[in-house]
Amino acid sequence: MTESTNLLKTPFYDLHVEAGARMVPFAGYDMPVQYPMGIKKEHLHTREKAGLFDVSHMGQVKLKGEKAAQALEALVPVDIIDLSLLKQRYALFTNDKGGVLDDLMVTCVEDGLFLVVNAACKEQDIAHLKANLDGSVEVEVLDDKALLALQGPEAKNVMAKLAPESQSMTFMTAKSLEIGGIKCFVTRSGYTGEDGFEISVANDQAVALAKMLLAEDAVEWIGLGARDSLRLEAGLCLYGHELTTEITPIEASLNWAISKARRPDGARAGGYPGADVIGRQMLSGAPRKRVAILPQGKMPVRDGAEIVTEGETLVGIVTSGGFGPSLNVPIAMALLDKDAAQGQQPLFAMVRGKAIPVEITPLPFVKQNYYRGAR
Repeated sequence: MTESTNLLKTPFYDLHVEAGARMVPFAGYDMPVQYPMGIKKEHLHTREKAGLFDVSHMGQVKLKGEKAAQALEALVPVDIIDLSLLKQRYALFTNDKGGVLDDLMVTCVEDGLFLVVNAACKEQDIAHLKANLDGSVEVEVLDDKALLALQGPEAKNVMAKLAPESQSMTFMTAKSLEIGGIKCFVTRSGYTGEDGFEISVANDQAVALAKMLLAEDAVEWIGLGARDSLRLEAGLCLYGHELTTEITPIEASLNWAISKARRPDGARAGGYPGADVIGRQMLSGAPRKRVAILPQGKMPVRDGAEIVTEGETLVGIVTSGGFGPSLNVPIAMALLDKDAAQGQQPLFAMVRGKAIPVEITPLPFVKQNYYRGAR
């Protein structure tokens, strides 16, 4: 059997092929990396109108039981116990060294918690949950659900037309909605830095929903290539790059993701794997830090490139890099030694033996446009 015949397919596979997508293996699935429009135009379309992303390769999991919140909170440095109904929170599975096993989204629902985990990590995440949650909490894998992300400034208008109740939603909230008569569970969230929605829908209704959304003039299919450049511009971490089992949340500059109640001086401090390491770094600083860098010139700097000083001392490594279509320049994120991260000395990225000057710049590269309510 060839590699392609072993790959899983989402419910939208035939739609992707019909749309002319270039399909590639990704996290065990045959996924669209780009469409005939091309990555740059797909990227800019999402920033200007609305992009539709097939993210059904992600893992959708329901935790059921009265103790679900307490049980999950013991695995993440996040306040889950006080998470209000239909509110969503970003969380991190950590290990005993303070490293990250995966990042995930957690939503409080009436009968427990709804989780979305990364595709490449979902099997280990499910095993992690089952191994660490006692019998009072049921771990239900929602294999019967597909997941779409509608992202961009026109997403709200499309949703307002097809599901008027969506207009009351704000960033990181959830609601059960009928979109054009199709029952869905929707969160106002995403991975592009733009306002948008992630839509969980039954597999047997998924294609009809996608066709309905694509029938709107503002909406186009967007592939994995533009999804990556969009999240990079927005300064968002990607598991396996900015987050690994060897990188702590503090090194990844995710201090904000450690809930106040779980910090060293919080009401429920610690109690999760690696809490001593993470707490110590919060109080005293981490040895490394994720930063944004702008390579000088037009040559992109890719992940894995070494960052060195003028004297060619190694001080870090690029975790993600590429071209930022919104800015029309190369952009990257790097994990640097804490001294180098202060930006007080000239730094260079080594690309094919050539030293490319880089400058540290604030994150995100492009303003995030999440909808937090009328002002």
